[in-house]
Amino acid sequence: MLSISLFIIVIFLLMLGYPVAFTLSGVSLIFAIFCSFTNNFDLSLLYALPSRLFGIITNETLVAIPMFIFMGIMLEKSKIAENLLESMSKLFSNLKGGLGISVIIVGALLAASTGIVGATVVTMGLLSLPTMLKKKYDVKVATGTILASGTLGQIIPPSIILILLGDVISSSYQEAQNMMGIFSQESVSVGDLFAGAIFPGLILVSFYIIYIIYIANFKKNLIPEIKYNESFKMTEIFLSLYAPLFLIFAVLGSIIMGIATPSEASSFGAIGAIILAAINKKINKSILKEVLIKTSKITSMIFILLIGATIFSLVFRGLEGDVFINNLLLEMPGDVYFKLFIVMFVIFLLGFILDFIEITYVVIPVVAPILLTMGLDPIWLGILIAINLQTSFLTPPFGFAIFYLKSVIPKNINTVDIYKGVIPFIIIQLITIIIIVIIPEITTWLPNKLFS
Repeated sequence: MLSISLFIIVIFLLMLGYPVAFTLSGVSLIFAIFCSFTNNFDLSLLYALPSRLFGIITNETLVAIPMFIFMGIMLEKSKIAENLLESMSKLFSNLKGGLGISVIIVGALLAASTGIVGATVVTMGLLSLPTMLKKKYDVKVATGTILASGTLGQIIPPSIILILLGDVISSSYQEAQNMMGIFSQESVSVGDLFAGAIFPGLILVSFYIIYIIYIANFKKNLIPEIKYNESFKMTEIFLSLYAPLFLIFAVLGSIIMGIATPSEASSFGAIGAIILAAINKKINKSILKEVLIKTSKITSMIFILLIGATIFSLVFRGLEGDVFINNLLLEMPGDVYFKLFIVMFVIFLLGFILDFIEITYVVIPVVAPILLTMGLDPIWLGILIAINLQTSFLTPPFGFAIFYLKSVIPKNINTVDIYKGVIPFIIIQLITIIIIVIIPEITTWLPNKLFS
């Protein structure tokens, strides 16, 4: 029960607002020292910390994180996202709900370029909400659409969470095969998860668009019919779209086709973003400095969280918490899908109070190996976890995405309206999860086809 007590104390302190990384590491080390006095923890286990931390900073997969962050921030600061929204709005101008559809598509494109939920939600909130409210969109529909499209960064590659999940799922799959006595082992890569996430991401985007079209046609008091008076040329739209689309597809395509590793493709994306900004004449010394500083801050935050989570994981395992969870799942009544449901529900609840990084490096390494020994596909499991976290990010009253949006919207917008607006999209998320559970091939067909 000491391991469970450690987990509960960490959760309690996080709810009080203490910094996540230092809470994870500090509480774990204090707990380890305290338990050593009662002979319940062997302090010699802490000698493994240097090698674990060195493993984090030398992990080639994680090198992709700062590069993709740089790529996303550069595209944001160079106004490419703003041009995308304007162009897509013109392209769908004569379609009912065209502005809402444009927001969803641009959100998906930003997700494919930034990979960071907070950045996408904030950017879409600043760019889209004033326009949607000006065009008489109902505030519930407007905020719900922005939140849903902003959180697509959780599932659409090159999502940061998919990079981290790929690293953790790979280790968990190896551990599961060791537990089963399999020595001729298969492996899972970040590229596998990227390929597995393509169809679920497209399904979500399609469902979102269908919902907007339904609202526009059958609930016209929520979405008015808008006609753009200004004329536009397709060449203008093409010129604003081709460069970022080429960059996104080149980066993702090189990873999925096996031409480049995520780290190599991320460096190409970062350089490509600089070139696009230069072509648009939206880059100078001050912008480059701002992008570098912001990239450094976000990267430092992610890696200090990884270090804190690694210390917590080591102490948790030293207190035999993984053994406790293993026995609990094995002795739990019901089949593997019931046990999967329980794990997913716990992860969903933890998504209210923990960031995806903590969940990825604290919770998943404990439960994933056990579930994988029960015969679940690692790619399928990874994508389910990603969509599950995306759903918890949207869910009131604690969804992180709601707080991100709330920080940049007018104060007169009622929080209850935001809650009401996001509920239909949460239902869409749950339907998508059910579809993927029923038809696992949605996530496994493309990786097997590409990498078999």
